[in-house]
Amino acid sequence: MDYGFSGLNKKFNPKINNVKPNLEDFNTPVRVIDIVLSQSHPLFKELGIGGIVYELVTSAGTKGKAIPLNISYKNFPLINEIVSVISQPNNELGISNTSNIKYYSNPIALWSHPHHNAYPLISSTAYLGKTFIERTNIHPLLPFEGDIMVEGRWGNSIRLGSTVPNQPNNWSSIGDSGDPIIIIRNGQGAQTDEGYLPIVENINNIDSAVYITSTQNIPLKASSTSYVSYGEKPPTSIDKFSGKQIILNSGRLVFNANNDNILLSSFKSINLNSQESVNIDAPKTIIQSDKIFLGKEDLATEPLMLGNATISLLKTLISSLQHLTMVMKTAQTSPAYMGPNAIPQSAPLSIPTINLEAVSLATTLDALNDQLNDIVSKRNFTV
Repeated sequence: MDYGFSGLNKKFNPKINNVKPNLEDFNTPVRVIDIVLSQSHPLFKELGIGGIVYELVTSAGTKGKAIPLNISYKNFPLINEIVSVISQPNNELGISNTSNIKYYSNPIALWSHPHHNAYPLISSTAYLGKTFIERTNIHPLLPFEGDIMVEGRWGNSIRLGSTVPNQPNNWSSIGDSGDPIIIIRNGQGAQTDEGYLPIVENINNIDSAVYITSTQNIPLKASSTSYVSYGEKPPTSIDKFSGKQIILNSGRLVFNANNDNILLSSFKSINLNSQESVNIDAPKTIIQSDKIFLGKEDLATEPLMLGNATISLLKTLISSLQHLTMVMKTAQTSPAYMGPNAIPQSAPLSIPTINLEAVSLATTLDALNDQLNDIVSKRNFTV
């Protein structure tokens, strides 16, 4: 007894095994002459996205229609590429008893190149589609033993590879053969027009890349490598480190959390390194740390002053000086002491040099006292 789709198909199409197969019941090479890639296509309702119109390679002019054999993995062909067509049961269970639905496979690797594998008619130009324009500088990747690779048509790829000593790649100088690595690449950087020559990923000549390593050393040329803040114990430079790491390299990196936090966690340190500046723009900035050094740790020896405590001490000092100036403004000389029965020779006299300076100092102290609250930051605070 058959179960699943096989049993269901035999139940509703009992004569399917008696149908005489024709040429297209087997893998038949056909040339793609049209493909449905939008709902505005006239065949969209009939074939759906990815459906094609084809003609037999062996019999030009004999046309047909087919839909993708695998709908989960989409590798739609270009115009003039070759695919294999096979007949399979249709979805009209109980109505039709023939295999009259055509399905097509992935494009045939006619030229063994990821960019395109078109097979145009003799003496005709290779028309590839309405928007697809051939580029002669797209290179395939050079494979190494054991690699599993996915290559797009425009120099984008995923390599599930490993350390392969004594081979022309730049990630196998350290580690053991078979140590895993994943390289995700978008754009191949500047290349020659000899697009038939295979190349190897170069992190310094890729538009955007993600390297996921295990033991490898990746010779990335970092944009900024100043580690002065670490003093005598800087971290291992990017191009010298070997081990488990994830490298993101591109012209610009954007980390955006649209609903929650961005959390950066490190066992040792988090280094922000830039050729120009490090900017923080936020309504509120909080730094919680046992010690904060502004400058190199071994040189930043001057402690910061506490604002409120400093203001309190300055107010106390100014208040004491104000009391002193009040006395000094009216300071007078004392008559000389001539004994208990002596008659004073003259009355007490003012001391102009002290009196005038005291008046001037009192004015200055009043102004300083009024300005104390203005020198305290309204935006920056510490504990």
